[in-house]
Amino acid sequence: MQCEICGAEGSLTAVAVQPRSETVSLCETCANGLKGDAVPEGHWQALTTSMWSESDAVKVVSWRLLNRFRDEAWAADALDMLYLEPEVEEWAKAAGPEVIHRDSVGAVLSSGDTVVLIKDLPVKGGGFTAKRGTAVRGISLVPDNAGHIEGRVEGQRIVILTEFVKKR
Repeated sequence: MQCEICGAEGSLTAVAVQPRSETVSLCETCANGLKGDAVPEGHWQALTTSMWSESDAVKVVSWRLLNRFRDEAWAADALDMLYLEPEVEEWAKAAGPEVIHRDSVGAVLSSGDTVVLIKDLPVKGGGFTAKRGTAVRGISLVPDNAGHIEGRVEGQRIVILTEFVKKR
């Protein structure tokens, strides 16, 4: 059998597509990637093929993964082309992949945490630079982007890239 996303041969895992009980057969790389683990560069290019599957469960998984990479041109183009029936689109949006925010060393961030800036960051439109070592208390997580958090620095609410912070 083949992985329903990338077409790889070999050992497959049945993964439930929440909130329904339907499953898709995925290779280890795709199954781990669906959980949020890193995958080899270019691996997800196969989504441009799997999104045309006749299986609604495969379409849902493809839609969710494409949305994760919507900032990349190839994924945005694929999403523009992809049409889902209204009930399938509702399913896809119902329980999309959980967004997990991680700091520069991989520690999981939660709302309300305190982080420290690991480099000087010029604040666009703020007219100041947030200095390295500045503690940002009570952060908020940006719900649809794991690379962004919000916090208050020098009295201004700013968006900070998670790659420039370390959890305290």
